[in-house]
Amino acid sequence: MTLFLLPNFLAETAVAELSLPSGVAPLVETLDGLIAESAKEGRVFLKRLLTTRKVAEVPISLLNEHTKNEELDELMVPLLRGEKWGLVSDAGLPCLADPGARLVMRARRANILVRAVAGPCSFILALMLSGLPAQRFTFHGYLPRESQELAGLLKSLEQRARREGETQICMETPYRNQRLLENLLRYLPDSFTLSVACDLTSSNEEVLTFSIKEWKTRSPPSLDDRPAVFLFSSEAK
Repeated sequence: MTLFLLPNFLAETAVAELSLPSGVAPLVETLDGLIAESAKEGRVFLKRLLTTRKVAEVPISLLNEHTKNEELDELMVPLLRGEKWGLVSDAGLPCLADPGARLVMRARRANILVRAVAGPCSFILALMLSGLPAQRFTFHGYLPRESQELAGLLKSLEQRARREGETQICMETPYRNQRLLENLLRYLPDSFTLSVACDLTSSNEEVLTFSIKEWKTRSPPSLDDRPAVFLFSSEAK
């Protein structure tokens, strides 16, 4: 009875050999089932890694923000029977910007072995590539969409960045990325540095890091429908 926390691809064009550890594919071949955020994404993951089994041979169960407690109980049943299941996330690694922690906690309380396999995480890769300070950072996930609430939070994060020396990291649904960029440029001080990391691990990967003042003199990148991570700091050199 083992729950494997498996890394996932961040981009459709990502090469498996460069994105995931070599042991992931053989491990996936041995799974009794897979837990994913959606059946579609689960099948895509299996299709890219399975070589000796058909995708239809591996049952897929769902775990996302809509999963109820009783559905978590159902996910535990095959694990308690002694089966070996994998958990994947659309965000790259389970439990980071992902609801998988709820299942991991239940598995630990039931004395089920939980094993984590290293791999790409969108906001960690973005931090590595940004050039911004990485000694201290905070990942906030999705920021408020309402302009007044967002403005208030960004003011608070600005003060925190100055006080703690932390790089602040956030993300948005791809079709709202352009609006978030506009709001960051509107509300952050000109002295701050903002990095935008798009399409990570894909052939279209792009990381742009400039001061807010510099950003305002440039033509903004097109972020429509491009997975992106946003990072800002008061201490970039």
